[in-house]
Amino acid sequence: MIPLAVPDLTGNESNYLQECITTTFVSSTGPFVNRFEQMVAQAAGSLDAVALSSGTTGLHAALTAVGVGHGDLVVLPAFTFIASANAIAHCGAMPWLVDIDPQRWTLDPTLLAEMLATETETGRQSKQLIHRVTGRRVAAIMPVHTLGLPAAMAPLTELGQQYGLPVIADGAAALGAQLNGQPVGNLGAVLTVFSFNGNKTVTCGGGGAIVGHDRNLIALVRHLTTTARCGEEYDHDRVGFNYRMTNLQAAVGCAQMERLPSLVAAKQRIRQRYDQELSQLPSWQTFPSPADSSSACWFSGGLIDGISPPQMRQLLADLREAGIGARPFWKPMHWQQPYREAPRSEQTVADAVAPRILTLPCSVNLTESEQEYVIEVVRSLLSNR
Repeated sequence: MIPLAVPDLTGNESNYLQECITTTFVSSTGPFVNRFEQMVAQAAGSLDAVALSSGTTGLHAALTAVGVGHGDLVVLPAFTFIASANAIAHCGAMPWLVDIDPQRWTLDPTLLAEMLATETETGRQSKQLIHRVTGRRVAAIMPVHTLGLPAAMAPLTELGQQYGLPVIADGAAALGAQLNGQPVGNLGAVLTVFSFNGNKTVTCGGGGAIVGHDRNLIALVRHLTTTARCGEEYDHDRVGFNYRMTNLQAAVGCAQMERLPSLVAAKQRIRQRYDQELSQLPSWQTFPSPADSSSACWFSGGLIDGISPPQMRQLLADLREAGIGARPFWKPMHWQQPYREAPRSEQTVADAVAPRILTLPCSVNLTESEQEYVIEVVRSLLSNR
């Protein structure tokens, strides 16, 4: 079986892990954690970083740090992985689901501007931004860099400034991406969150990181995620979280970060070849690739025109039978049981895109012959269909 996405651990991972064992620095403090934070901050174009146990805990901590709390709404694209919405729910808040831009598959800033203008008002006493229908405070905007492609951040951050809403970017798979020549940690969000799960381009086996430019806000994140402990004694000044990354995870992450440019370049080459070869099929559409952006190309694949859910399931079964680990992609949040009652816009684009996405093997160590085989099988199956 040619897998969808597996890590490449052929660098210094083993050496660094052995160093952790030799020095006994294996827990949530140690030199690799500090080094990893510096490497991530630099790659993201940010001032500082905090390494954490997962991307989801990173989102939760980031939202908590900017004041999202019980009963609030957080603007979120409906087309995302469920962890984005779960992090909002962990704060006691609810996602306000907005459709995606058809050119990027990320949060639609034009639609959001219309919704903020027509569906919110400023509270008479609190001066907070209130969603009229639910009566909830709108507390933040959380764009998602879908598939490693940066969202249209300039208009989103402008809306954030206009309405007094902090922008927290879910950049789970976007480390190494750029928008208008700027890395994703330098696009105006007050905090950006990355994931280092096993299928990400850079992995720690698990883990996440928050980056930003505001030293005080980053210091608050670090404090919150270290059980809000004050000093060397067991004093804690608020409810905190035990969310820090271990030195073992960071050791793997450091070895991965040493090769970030080559890993991202491999992902981009794989995407480019699929696009060149499969775009010749009349039913095939490539993933978004706007001219202003350099995607990290987390996953590769395409959008299949005119395919029904049963046909997609059969296509996936045929690919598995041929030894190809292809998969569908995210289901929008309003399709998910926990968020079916969340307030939302019409989901014209998300509903049309989600059921037609096919992701194809894109591990950085995918060989040319393996990719050629995948291309030939996909071409044959879709031509026959």
